[in-house]
Amino acid sequence: MSRVITEPTAPAKRRFKKRHLIEFIKFGVVGGTGSLVNVAVAIIMNKANGGTQHAQDVLFNLAGTRWNFRFTSLVWIVGFVVANVTNFQLNRSWTFKREHRRGWWREFFPFFAVGSVAAIIGMFVKILFTNPTSPIYLPEPWFHEERGLQSREYWSQIFAIIVTMPINFIVNKLWTFRAVKRSSGLPMVATAVAPERPDDDVAGSR
Repeated sequence: MSRVITEPTAPAKRRFKKRHLIEFIKFGVVGGTGSLVNVAVAIIMNKANGGTQHAQDVLFNLAGTRWNFRFTSLVWIVGFVVANVTNFQLNRSWTFKREHRRGWWREFFPFFAVGSVAAIIGMFVKILFTNPTSPIYLPEPWFHEERGLQSREYWSQIFAIIVTMPINFIVNKLWTFRAVKRSSGLPMVATAVAPERPDDDVAGSR
């Protein structure tokens, strides 16, 4: 049996681009849902802590250094974990839905690992938005902690989510939710197979 690898046709390329566009839009919708979950967690945790005016409370010092772990960072981490689980299930069952795929846990750990990297980046972004010595500190008088709508704590949470969303999409698309390379023994690349015909066998035996 001979096998010839063919180049994707123009319609196939269009379908490929359309699929990726649809996946990106779906990922954005899921990300929006996760963002709402993340912000909801931030609101609940800050209210339980006495309001956003306590967001910069120091929880502990980092190994005797001049760096402190503050409540705002704990809010970011908890919000990430809760939203990450929600986003994973929605992306798995809707955005990157595949007929053949790996098990739940085998996909969750890469997703969580990717999200953890993005979460670390996002945490530092949030710190930069809320640290008065930072060049991107959210300035007064618009941002302050006297009203929730103008809360620097909440807006920094939202901005950090926006910054990290593209990282999550690109890496999860290329790694976590990739389709299995082989399905039923057939390669994913488009191939044209020339079947062996009975007439060929007869002609070859003459």
